[in-house]
Amino acid sequence: MKFVPLFLAIATLTIAADRIVPREGTEWCNIWMPNANKHDLPRVLLIGDSVTQGYGADVEKVLAGRAYVARLATSRCVGDPVLHAELSAVLGAETFDVIHFNNGLHGIGAVSEKEYAEFLPQMLAHIRKLAPKAKLIWATCTPSHVNGKFEELAPNNANVTERNRIATDLMKKEGVPVDDLYALTLPHPEWCADSLHYKADGKAAQGAQVAAEVLKLLPPQSK
Repeated sequence: MKFVPLFLAIATLTIAADRIVPREGTEWCNIWMPNANKHDLPRVLLIGDSVTQGYGADVEKVLAGRAYVARLATSRCVGDPVLHAELSAVLGAETFDVIHFNNGLHGIGAVSEKEYAEFLPQMLAHIRKLAPKAKLIWATCTPSHVNGKFEELAPNNANVTERNRIATDLMKKEGVPVDDLYALTLPHPEWCADSLHYKADGKAAQGAQVAAEVLKLLPPQSK
């Protein structure tokens, strides 16, 4: 088991001295680490936000008996040193075979797409530094809908699609496969529970796709 001091995580993120890190009204973090005392199966980490938290249990169900699935769900957006501290807390405590990660829905309106393009590579580098043996998968951000009229996309969905473009270009350049959850969910407004979150059928569909992508990268003996 390895431990990384949190101050090192903060020190690795370069932010302009005059930049104020944006904060939401309520910031939160949820870490779920099942079967932490067992080492007979590969270990998977899901990194994301409340959407990831929503489909996490479905990924666990699909991969039951094949891998132990942990998750780090957080409101912190790229460019926030606390995100790196949270990543260090999880990646410093356990070794993972596959990491499926996403960040982008939080911070829209506070972090520009130019800043997103600047800070996302730092998140990727930080994960690689702390988990050099893990195989990585990036997940695109899911759509932003008009609440109550889920067949309509919200104005800020343009930010979502631009962030997905930035992230996809980066991951292709860095050799990281992309799990396109945006393309999966876009044709299904009936899955929406509100403007950003999903009902059980939407969570199950996302969980099934995430699990399928993870299975491609798990050690052969676990399949």
